[in-house]
Amino acid sequence: MEYRNAIFMTRNGWKAIEKAYDRQTRDALRKSLYFLEGIYGLDQLEARKEDLQKTDYIFSTWGMFPLKEEQIREVLPNLKAVFYAAGSVQGFARPYLACGVRVFSAFAANAVPVAEYATAQIVLAGKGFYLAERLYKRKGHREARNYVQRMPGNYGEKVGIIGAGAIGKLVISNLKNYKYRILVFDPFLPQEKADELGVEKCDLKTVFEECLVISNHLANNEQTRGMMTYEYFSRMRPNAVFINTGRGAQLVEADLARALAEVPTRTAVLDVTDPEPVKPDNPFCTLENVFLTPHIAGSIGDEVARMGQYMMEEYGAFASGSSCRYEVTEAMLKTMA
Repeated sequence: MEYRNAIFMTRNGWKAIEKAYDRQTRDALRKSLYFLEGIYGLDQLEARKEDLQKTDYIFSTWGMFPLKEEQIREVLPNLKAVFYAAGSVQGFARPYLACGVRVFSAFAANAVPVAEYATAQIVLAGKGFYLAERLYKRKGHREARNYVQRMPGNYGEKVGIIGAGAIGKLVISNLKNYKYRILVFDPFLPQEKADELGVEKCDLKTVFEECLVISNHLANNEQTRGMMTYEYFSRMRPNAVFINTGRGAQLVEADLARALAEVPTRTAVLDVTDPEPVKPDNPFCTLENVFLTPHIAGSIGDEVARMGQYMMEEYGAFASGSSCRYEVTEAMLKTMA
C-alpha cells in the first residue's frame, strides 16, 4: 500500500487534536496515512517547510491557521485536501479553495448536538418549563401552576424554525415525533424541499406572530446580522418562547430585551449572545424571563469525537473516489455559517 503524508494542524495544540480525533479514529487514519509530526504554531512553518512540502492532507479542528494563498502555494505545494473536524470554515477556507485544495468540514456532525439541544428546549418550552421553574422558586407552587395552566402545551401547536440549513433540517426531522405545525422562514428553501420536509414556508413576521416557540438556526453572515429587530419581537405571542442557538449578532439584543420587558410572560432561551459572554450591565442578566447558557449547544465533551469520525469517513470516501458528503465549495460559503 502506498502511504500518503498527512499532518495534524491547529494552534490549539495536541490536546485539541486528541479530543477531536480519538484513539480509534487516529488508528483508523494511520492504516492508510503516514502522519508527520503535528504543527501547532505559525512560527513552525518555516522550520517544518520540508515536511509541509510533501504533505498531502491536513487534518485539523478548531484553531486552524488562516494562511494566505501565497503561503499555501509556497509551503504546501502538494496539498490536496483539508479535513476540518469542527464547524464553520469561514475563517480559513477561501485561500485554500483558491489554490485548488479541497476543503471538508464536519459541520453536519456539529449540527447533531445543536439540533438535539434545540429540540429539547422546544419541547420544554411548550410545557412552560422555564418560567414555571423560576416562579415555583420565587413565588411558590400556586403561581407556577397558574402560569402553566395558561400554556397550550405541545399538541398541534405552531413551532417556528428560522433557517432550514443543516441544523434547522435536523430539528425539523427530530420534531416529526410530535404533533406540531412547523412554520419555516428560509428564503433559500425551495418549495419542493419544504413540501418534502412537511413544513409551511412563510415570512419572518408570520413566524413571530403565530408560533408558540421560535428557534433560530440562521447562518451567520452579513445578510443575517441584525436581521431580527423589535418589529418582529414585539409581535410575539404573550406566552411565546424565543430560542437562539444561532448567533447573538443575528438579532438586535436591545430590541429583544425591550419586548421581553414589555410582556414578562414571554421567554427567551439564549445559548449565544453578542458579545460572549454578556456584559454585566446587559438587561439579559436581570430580566427574569431570560435564560442564559454559555454556548453549550454545540459539541462538548465526548461529542467532539463525532466530528473527527466524520472526517475520517470523509477521507475514506475521498481516497477511494467515492461520493463525499461534506465538501465545502466557494458557492456554499455565501450562505453557510
